[in-house]
Amino acid sequence: MSQTAKALDVVQPHGLRPIMEVGREFGLLESEMISYGPYKAKVSLDVLKRLSSRPDGQLVVVTAITPTRAGEGKTTSAISLTQGLGRIGTRVALCLRQPSTGPLFGIKGGGTGGGLAQIVPMEEINLHFTGDIHAVEAAHNLLAAVIDAAIFHGQLEIGPSFITWPRTLDVNDRALRHIVTGLGGDEHGVPRESSFIIAAASEIMAILALASDLEDLRQRVGRIIVAQRKDGTFVTAEDLRVAGAMTVLLKDALLPNIVQTMEGQPTLVHAGPFGNIAHGNNSLLADQIALKLADVVVTEAGFGADLGLEKFAHIVARYGHLRPSAALLVATVRALKSHGGLPAARLTEENLDALRRGAENLAAHIDIVRAFGMRCIVAVNRFPSDTDRELALVKELAMQFGADDAVINDGFTRGGEGSVELGRAVLGATRNGSNFAPIYPPTTPIREQIQTLARRLYGAADVEFLPECQKRIDWLTERGMGTLPVCMSKTHLSLSHDPSLKARPRGFTLPIRNVYPSAGAGFIVALAGDIQLMPGLGKEPAYTRIDIDPSGRIAGLS
Repeated sequence: MSQTAKALDVVQPHGLRPIMEVGREFGLLESEMISYGPYKAKVSLDVLKRLSSRPDGQLVVVTAITPTRAGEGKTTSAISLTQGLGRIGTRVALCLRQPSTGPLFGIKGGGTGGGLAQIVPMEEINLHFTGDIHAVEAAHNLLAAVIDAAIFHGQLEIGPSFITWPRTLDVNDRALRHIVTGLGGDEHGVPRESSFIIAAASEIMAILALASDLEDLRQRVGRIIVAQRKDGTFVTAEDLRVAGAMTVLLKDALLPNIVQTMEGQPTLVHAGPFGNIAHGNNSLLADQIALKLADVVVTEAGFGADLGLEKFAHIVARYGHLRPSAALLVATVRALKSHGGLPAARLTEENLDALRRGAENLAAHIDIVRAFGMRCIVAVNRFPSDTDRELALVKELAMQFGADDAVINDGFTRGGEGSVELGRAVLGATRNGSNFAPIYPPTTPIREQIQTLARRLYGAADVEFLPECQKRIDWLTERGMGTLPVCMSKTHLSLSHDPSLKARPRGFTLPIRNVYPSAGAGFIVALAGDIQLMPGLGKEPAYTRIDIDPSGRIAGLS
């Protein structure tokens, strides 16, 4: 009996198998798993040494069209695809980012899928899990405290306006976007303006997701730039002699976490960098471990193909030497009708005209996938309000736009059974190897990278580099960072920089306000919009639906 068949016999929709059993069937040795209770564990990096000569499996990246604010079920689709592949006997593994409690208690709720396509134990994954986000917060805030202590003790002579390192918290709190620290008199420090960002936006989270081993993690942490001296030189974590202590805090967080889908397939959940300001993908180590143990690995990239998939191609694949063979592009009827100009209150109505207009967005994202040489399978994620005519039209249009296949996905309501056809389509797309290639080589200068992304992927006619940005690019180039990959910071709600521009905007000018180095992560962030690094809470946040009963049963997290 296959690994997957045994999993389906043992796991009922709401049951869990012992994680050590899941890991053993995945191919891990018991000595390579560190248990965090019966249903979650960390994976030792020793597995990569043991299996270094084993060929990698096939890699499938899950991406999406431009979403609405509520999301289109991309994580649910990634999970259901994994379950569907399991149903047809594929040795499959899933890799996902760790959910942040910011969106968990804010607008989106949990990040573990939905319906019968979830990873479990859902409550633990969504909350404290194995403490990785706490470790990121601790390391980040230790560095912030060291900066202020060094100024207080006269060890760092620098003006407050030259400090670029904020503090962090994994809760949405708009009141902390702009703060003043050091108040209360001389004994409390030097007063200065500062800020908080959400933990997912911390450079340390991006570093955790890109580090290849403990030594690489230590070097990357040391390269973090926290301030700039008046002579233009950088102050780094290494300069402040705190990089070693920060890495000690991150030592266990570097190890990927293993859990399971509701149908028993192994799932590595690790790291959670922001998709707007960072690269929006799970850890490179999780992908690399899964590729050594599974025939097909499903990995999810944040937001649409213009963000997560592009950054996977130019940052993750570059540093990890990965070659994805196919992409699953998630589309929904409601998102396409929104792009077609239908008001939110009417998205549940059948409207084929709005659907056709909005389908230009689907066409653009198919073109982005094809630009990287990847085969494209469109998954139309079914919602209860979708009509058969609307679903059929999206499938038809997807094929007209150049998709290799288009499949209705019923994973939410039927689990793996509802994604068997999708699994077969994706498996077929992986059978001919990979033609993946970035759209520019790694030696491309910063300006040219940005211009290529803007024109070829976003549909811009031109790029405007504001004067301060021009100087900054030259300044970074002089300091040897002129060919680091660009990580675009822009809205996820449009292919452009403007969230109000829906469907497939063309002919616009993309403004680049500034660039700055994320030296530890190894990329240059280009600011193409005003992205909030600390989200705020709305009038009816998700936390209002979350509660616990006297027996300890939690409601409202999924």
